[in-house]
Amino acid sequence: MQIREAIVLAGGLGTRLREAVPDLPKCMAPINGKPFLEYLLTYFQQQGIQRFILSVGYKHESISDYFNQLHHTFHLDYVVEEEPLGTGGGIRLAMKEVQEQDVIVLNGDTFFQIDLDSFAAFHLQMNAECSLALKPMYDFDRYGVVETNAANQVISFKEKRAYTSGAINGGVYAINKDRFLGRELPHKFSLEKDYFETIVGEHCMYGQQQDQYFIDIGIPADYSRAQIDFIHINQSHP
Repeated sequence: MQIREAIVLAGGLGTRLREAVPDLPKCMAPINGKPFLEYLLTYFQQQGIQRFILSVGYKHESISDYFNQLHHTFHLDYVVEEEPLGTGGGIRLAMKEVQEQDVIVLNGDTFFQIDLDSFAAFHLQMNAECSLALKPMYDFDRYGVVETNAANQVISFKEKRAYTSGAINGGVYAINKDRFLGRELPHKFSLEKDYFETIVGEHCMYGQQQDQYFIDIGIPADYSRAQIDFIHINQSHP
């Protein structure tokens, strides 16, 4: 079971990376001479995504200009926010371009090397409105924890603090388009705060853990680490 379309949240400003990546959307931060976004698209194309809908805003011309001159095989469509709509508002705008019933959503500044077939099958078998790919982690304080029950339903979101272990939101989601668009949500909203955390008691959101490589380039230390890690990713996924 596969889902063939993906929305990519590519409108982030990258304020915490400003010294390392001046004047570019965060997803265009260079990793060994190539934008982070190119690695993300390459991997998920290899996982079966046939069409990417990029939800863009800040400096979006830098994204389209780069991919227009690049010899690539990605099917890319762009949805441009005329004003910042938040992660949720950006997804809702892009959803209008989605052709299938279910769509993968990717954070443009995280890379989670999941098995997409397994995740899509999980989402569809659960008849979920929304599914989250969860990354198990140990000894961390930068992320909140997503708790699930024995049926893999998401039951709570815990605040950021020091944890010895837990599963975090890995920035890869599967969402049912009609059920998402059928909700009354603000014009501008946060996917995490205004959607995930409000539907958590409705038994329509599920989480699947996958213990695969994960990185979030949102802070300079992890952006620097990506320069080393992605040498190997580049070799295994040319």
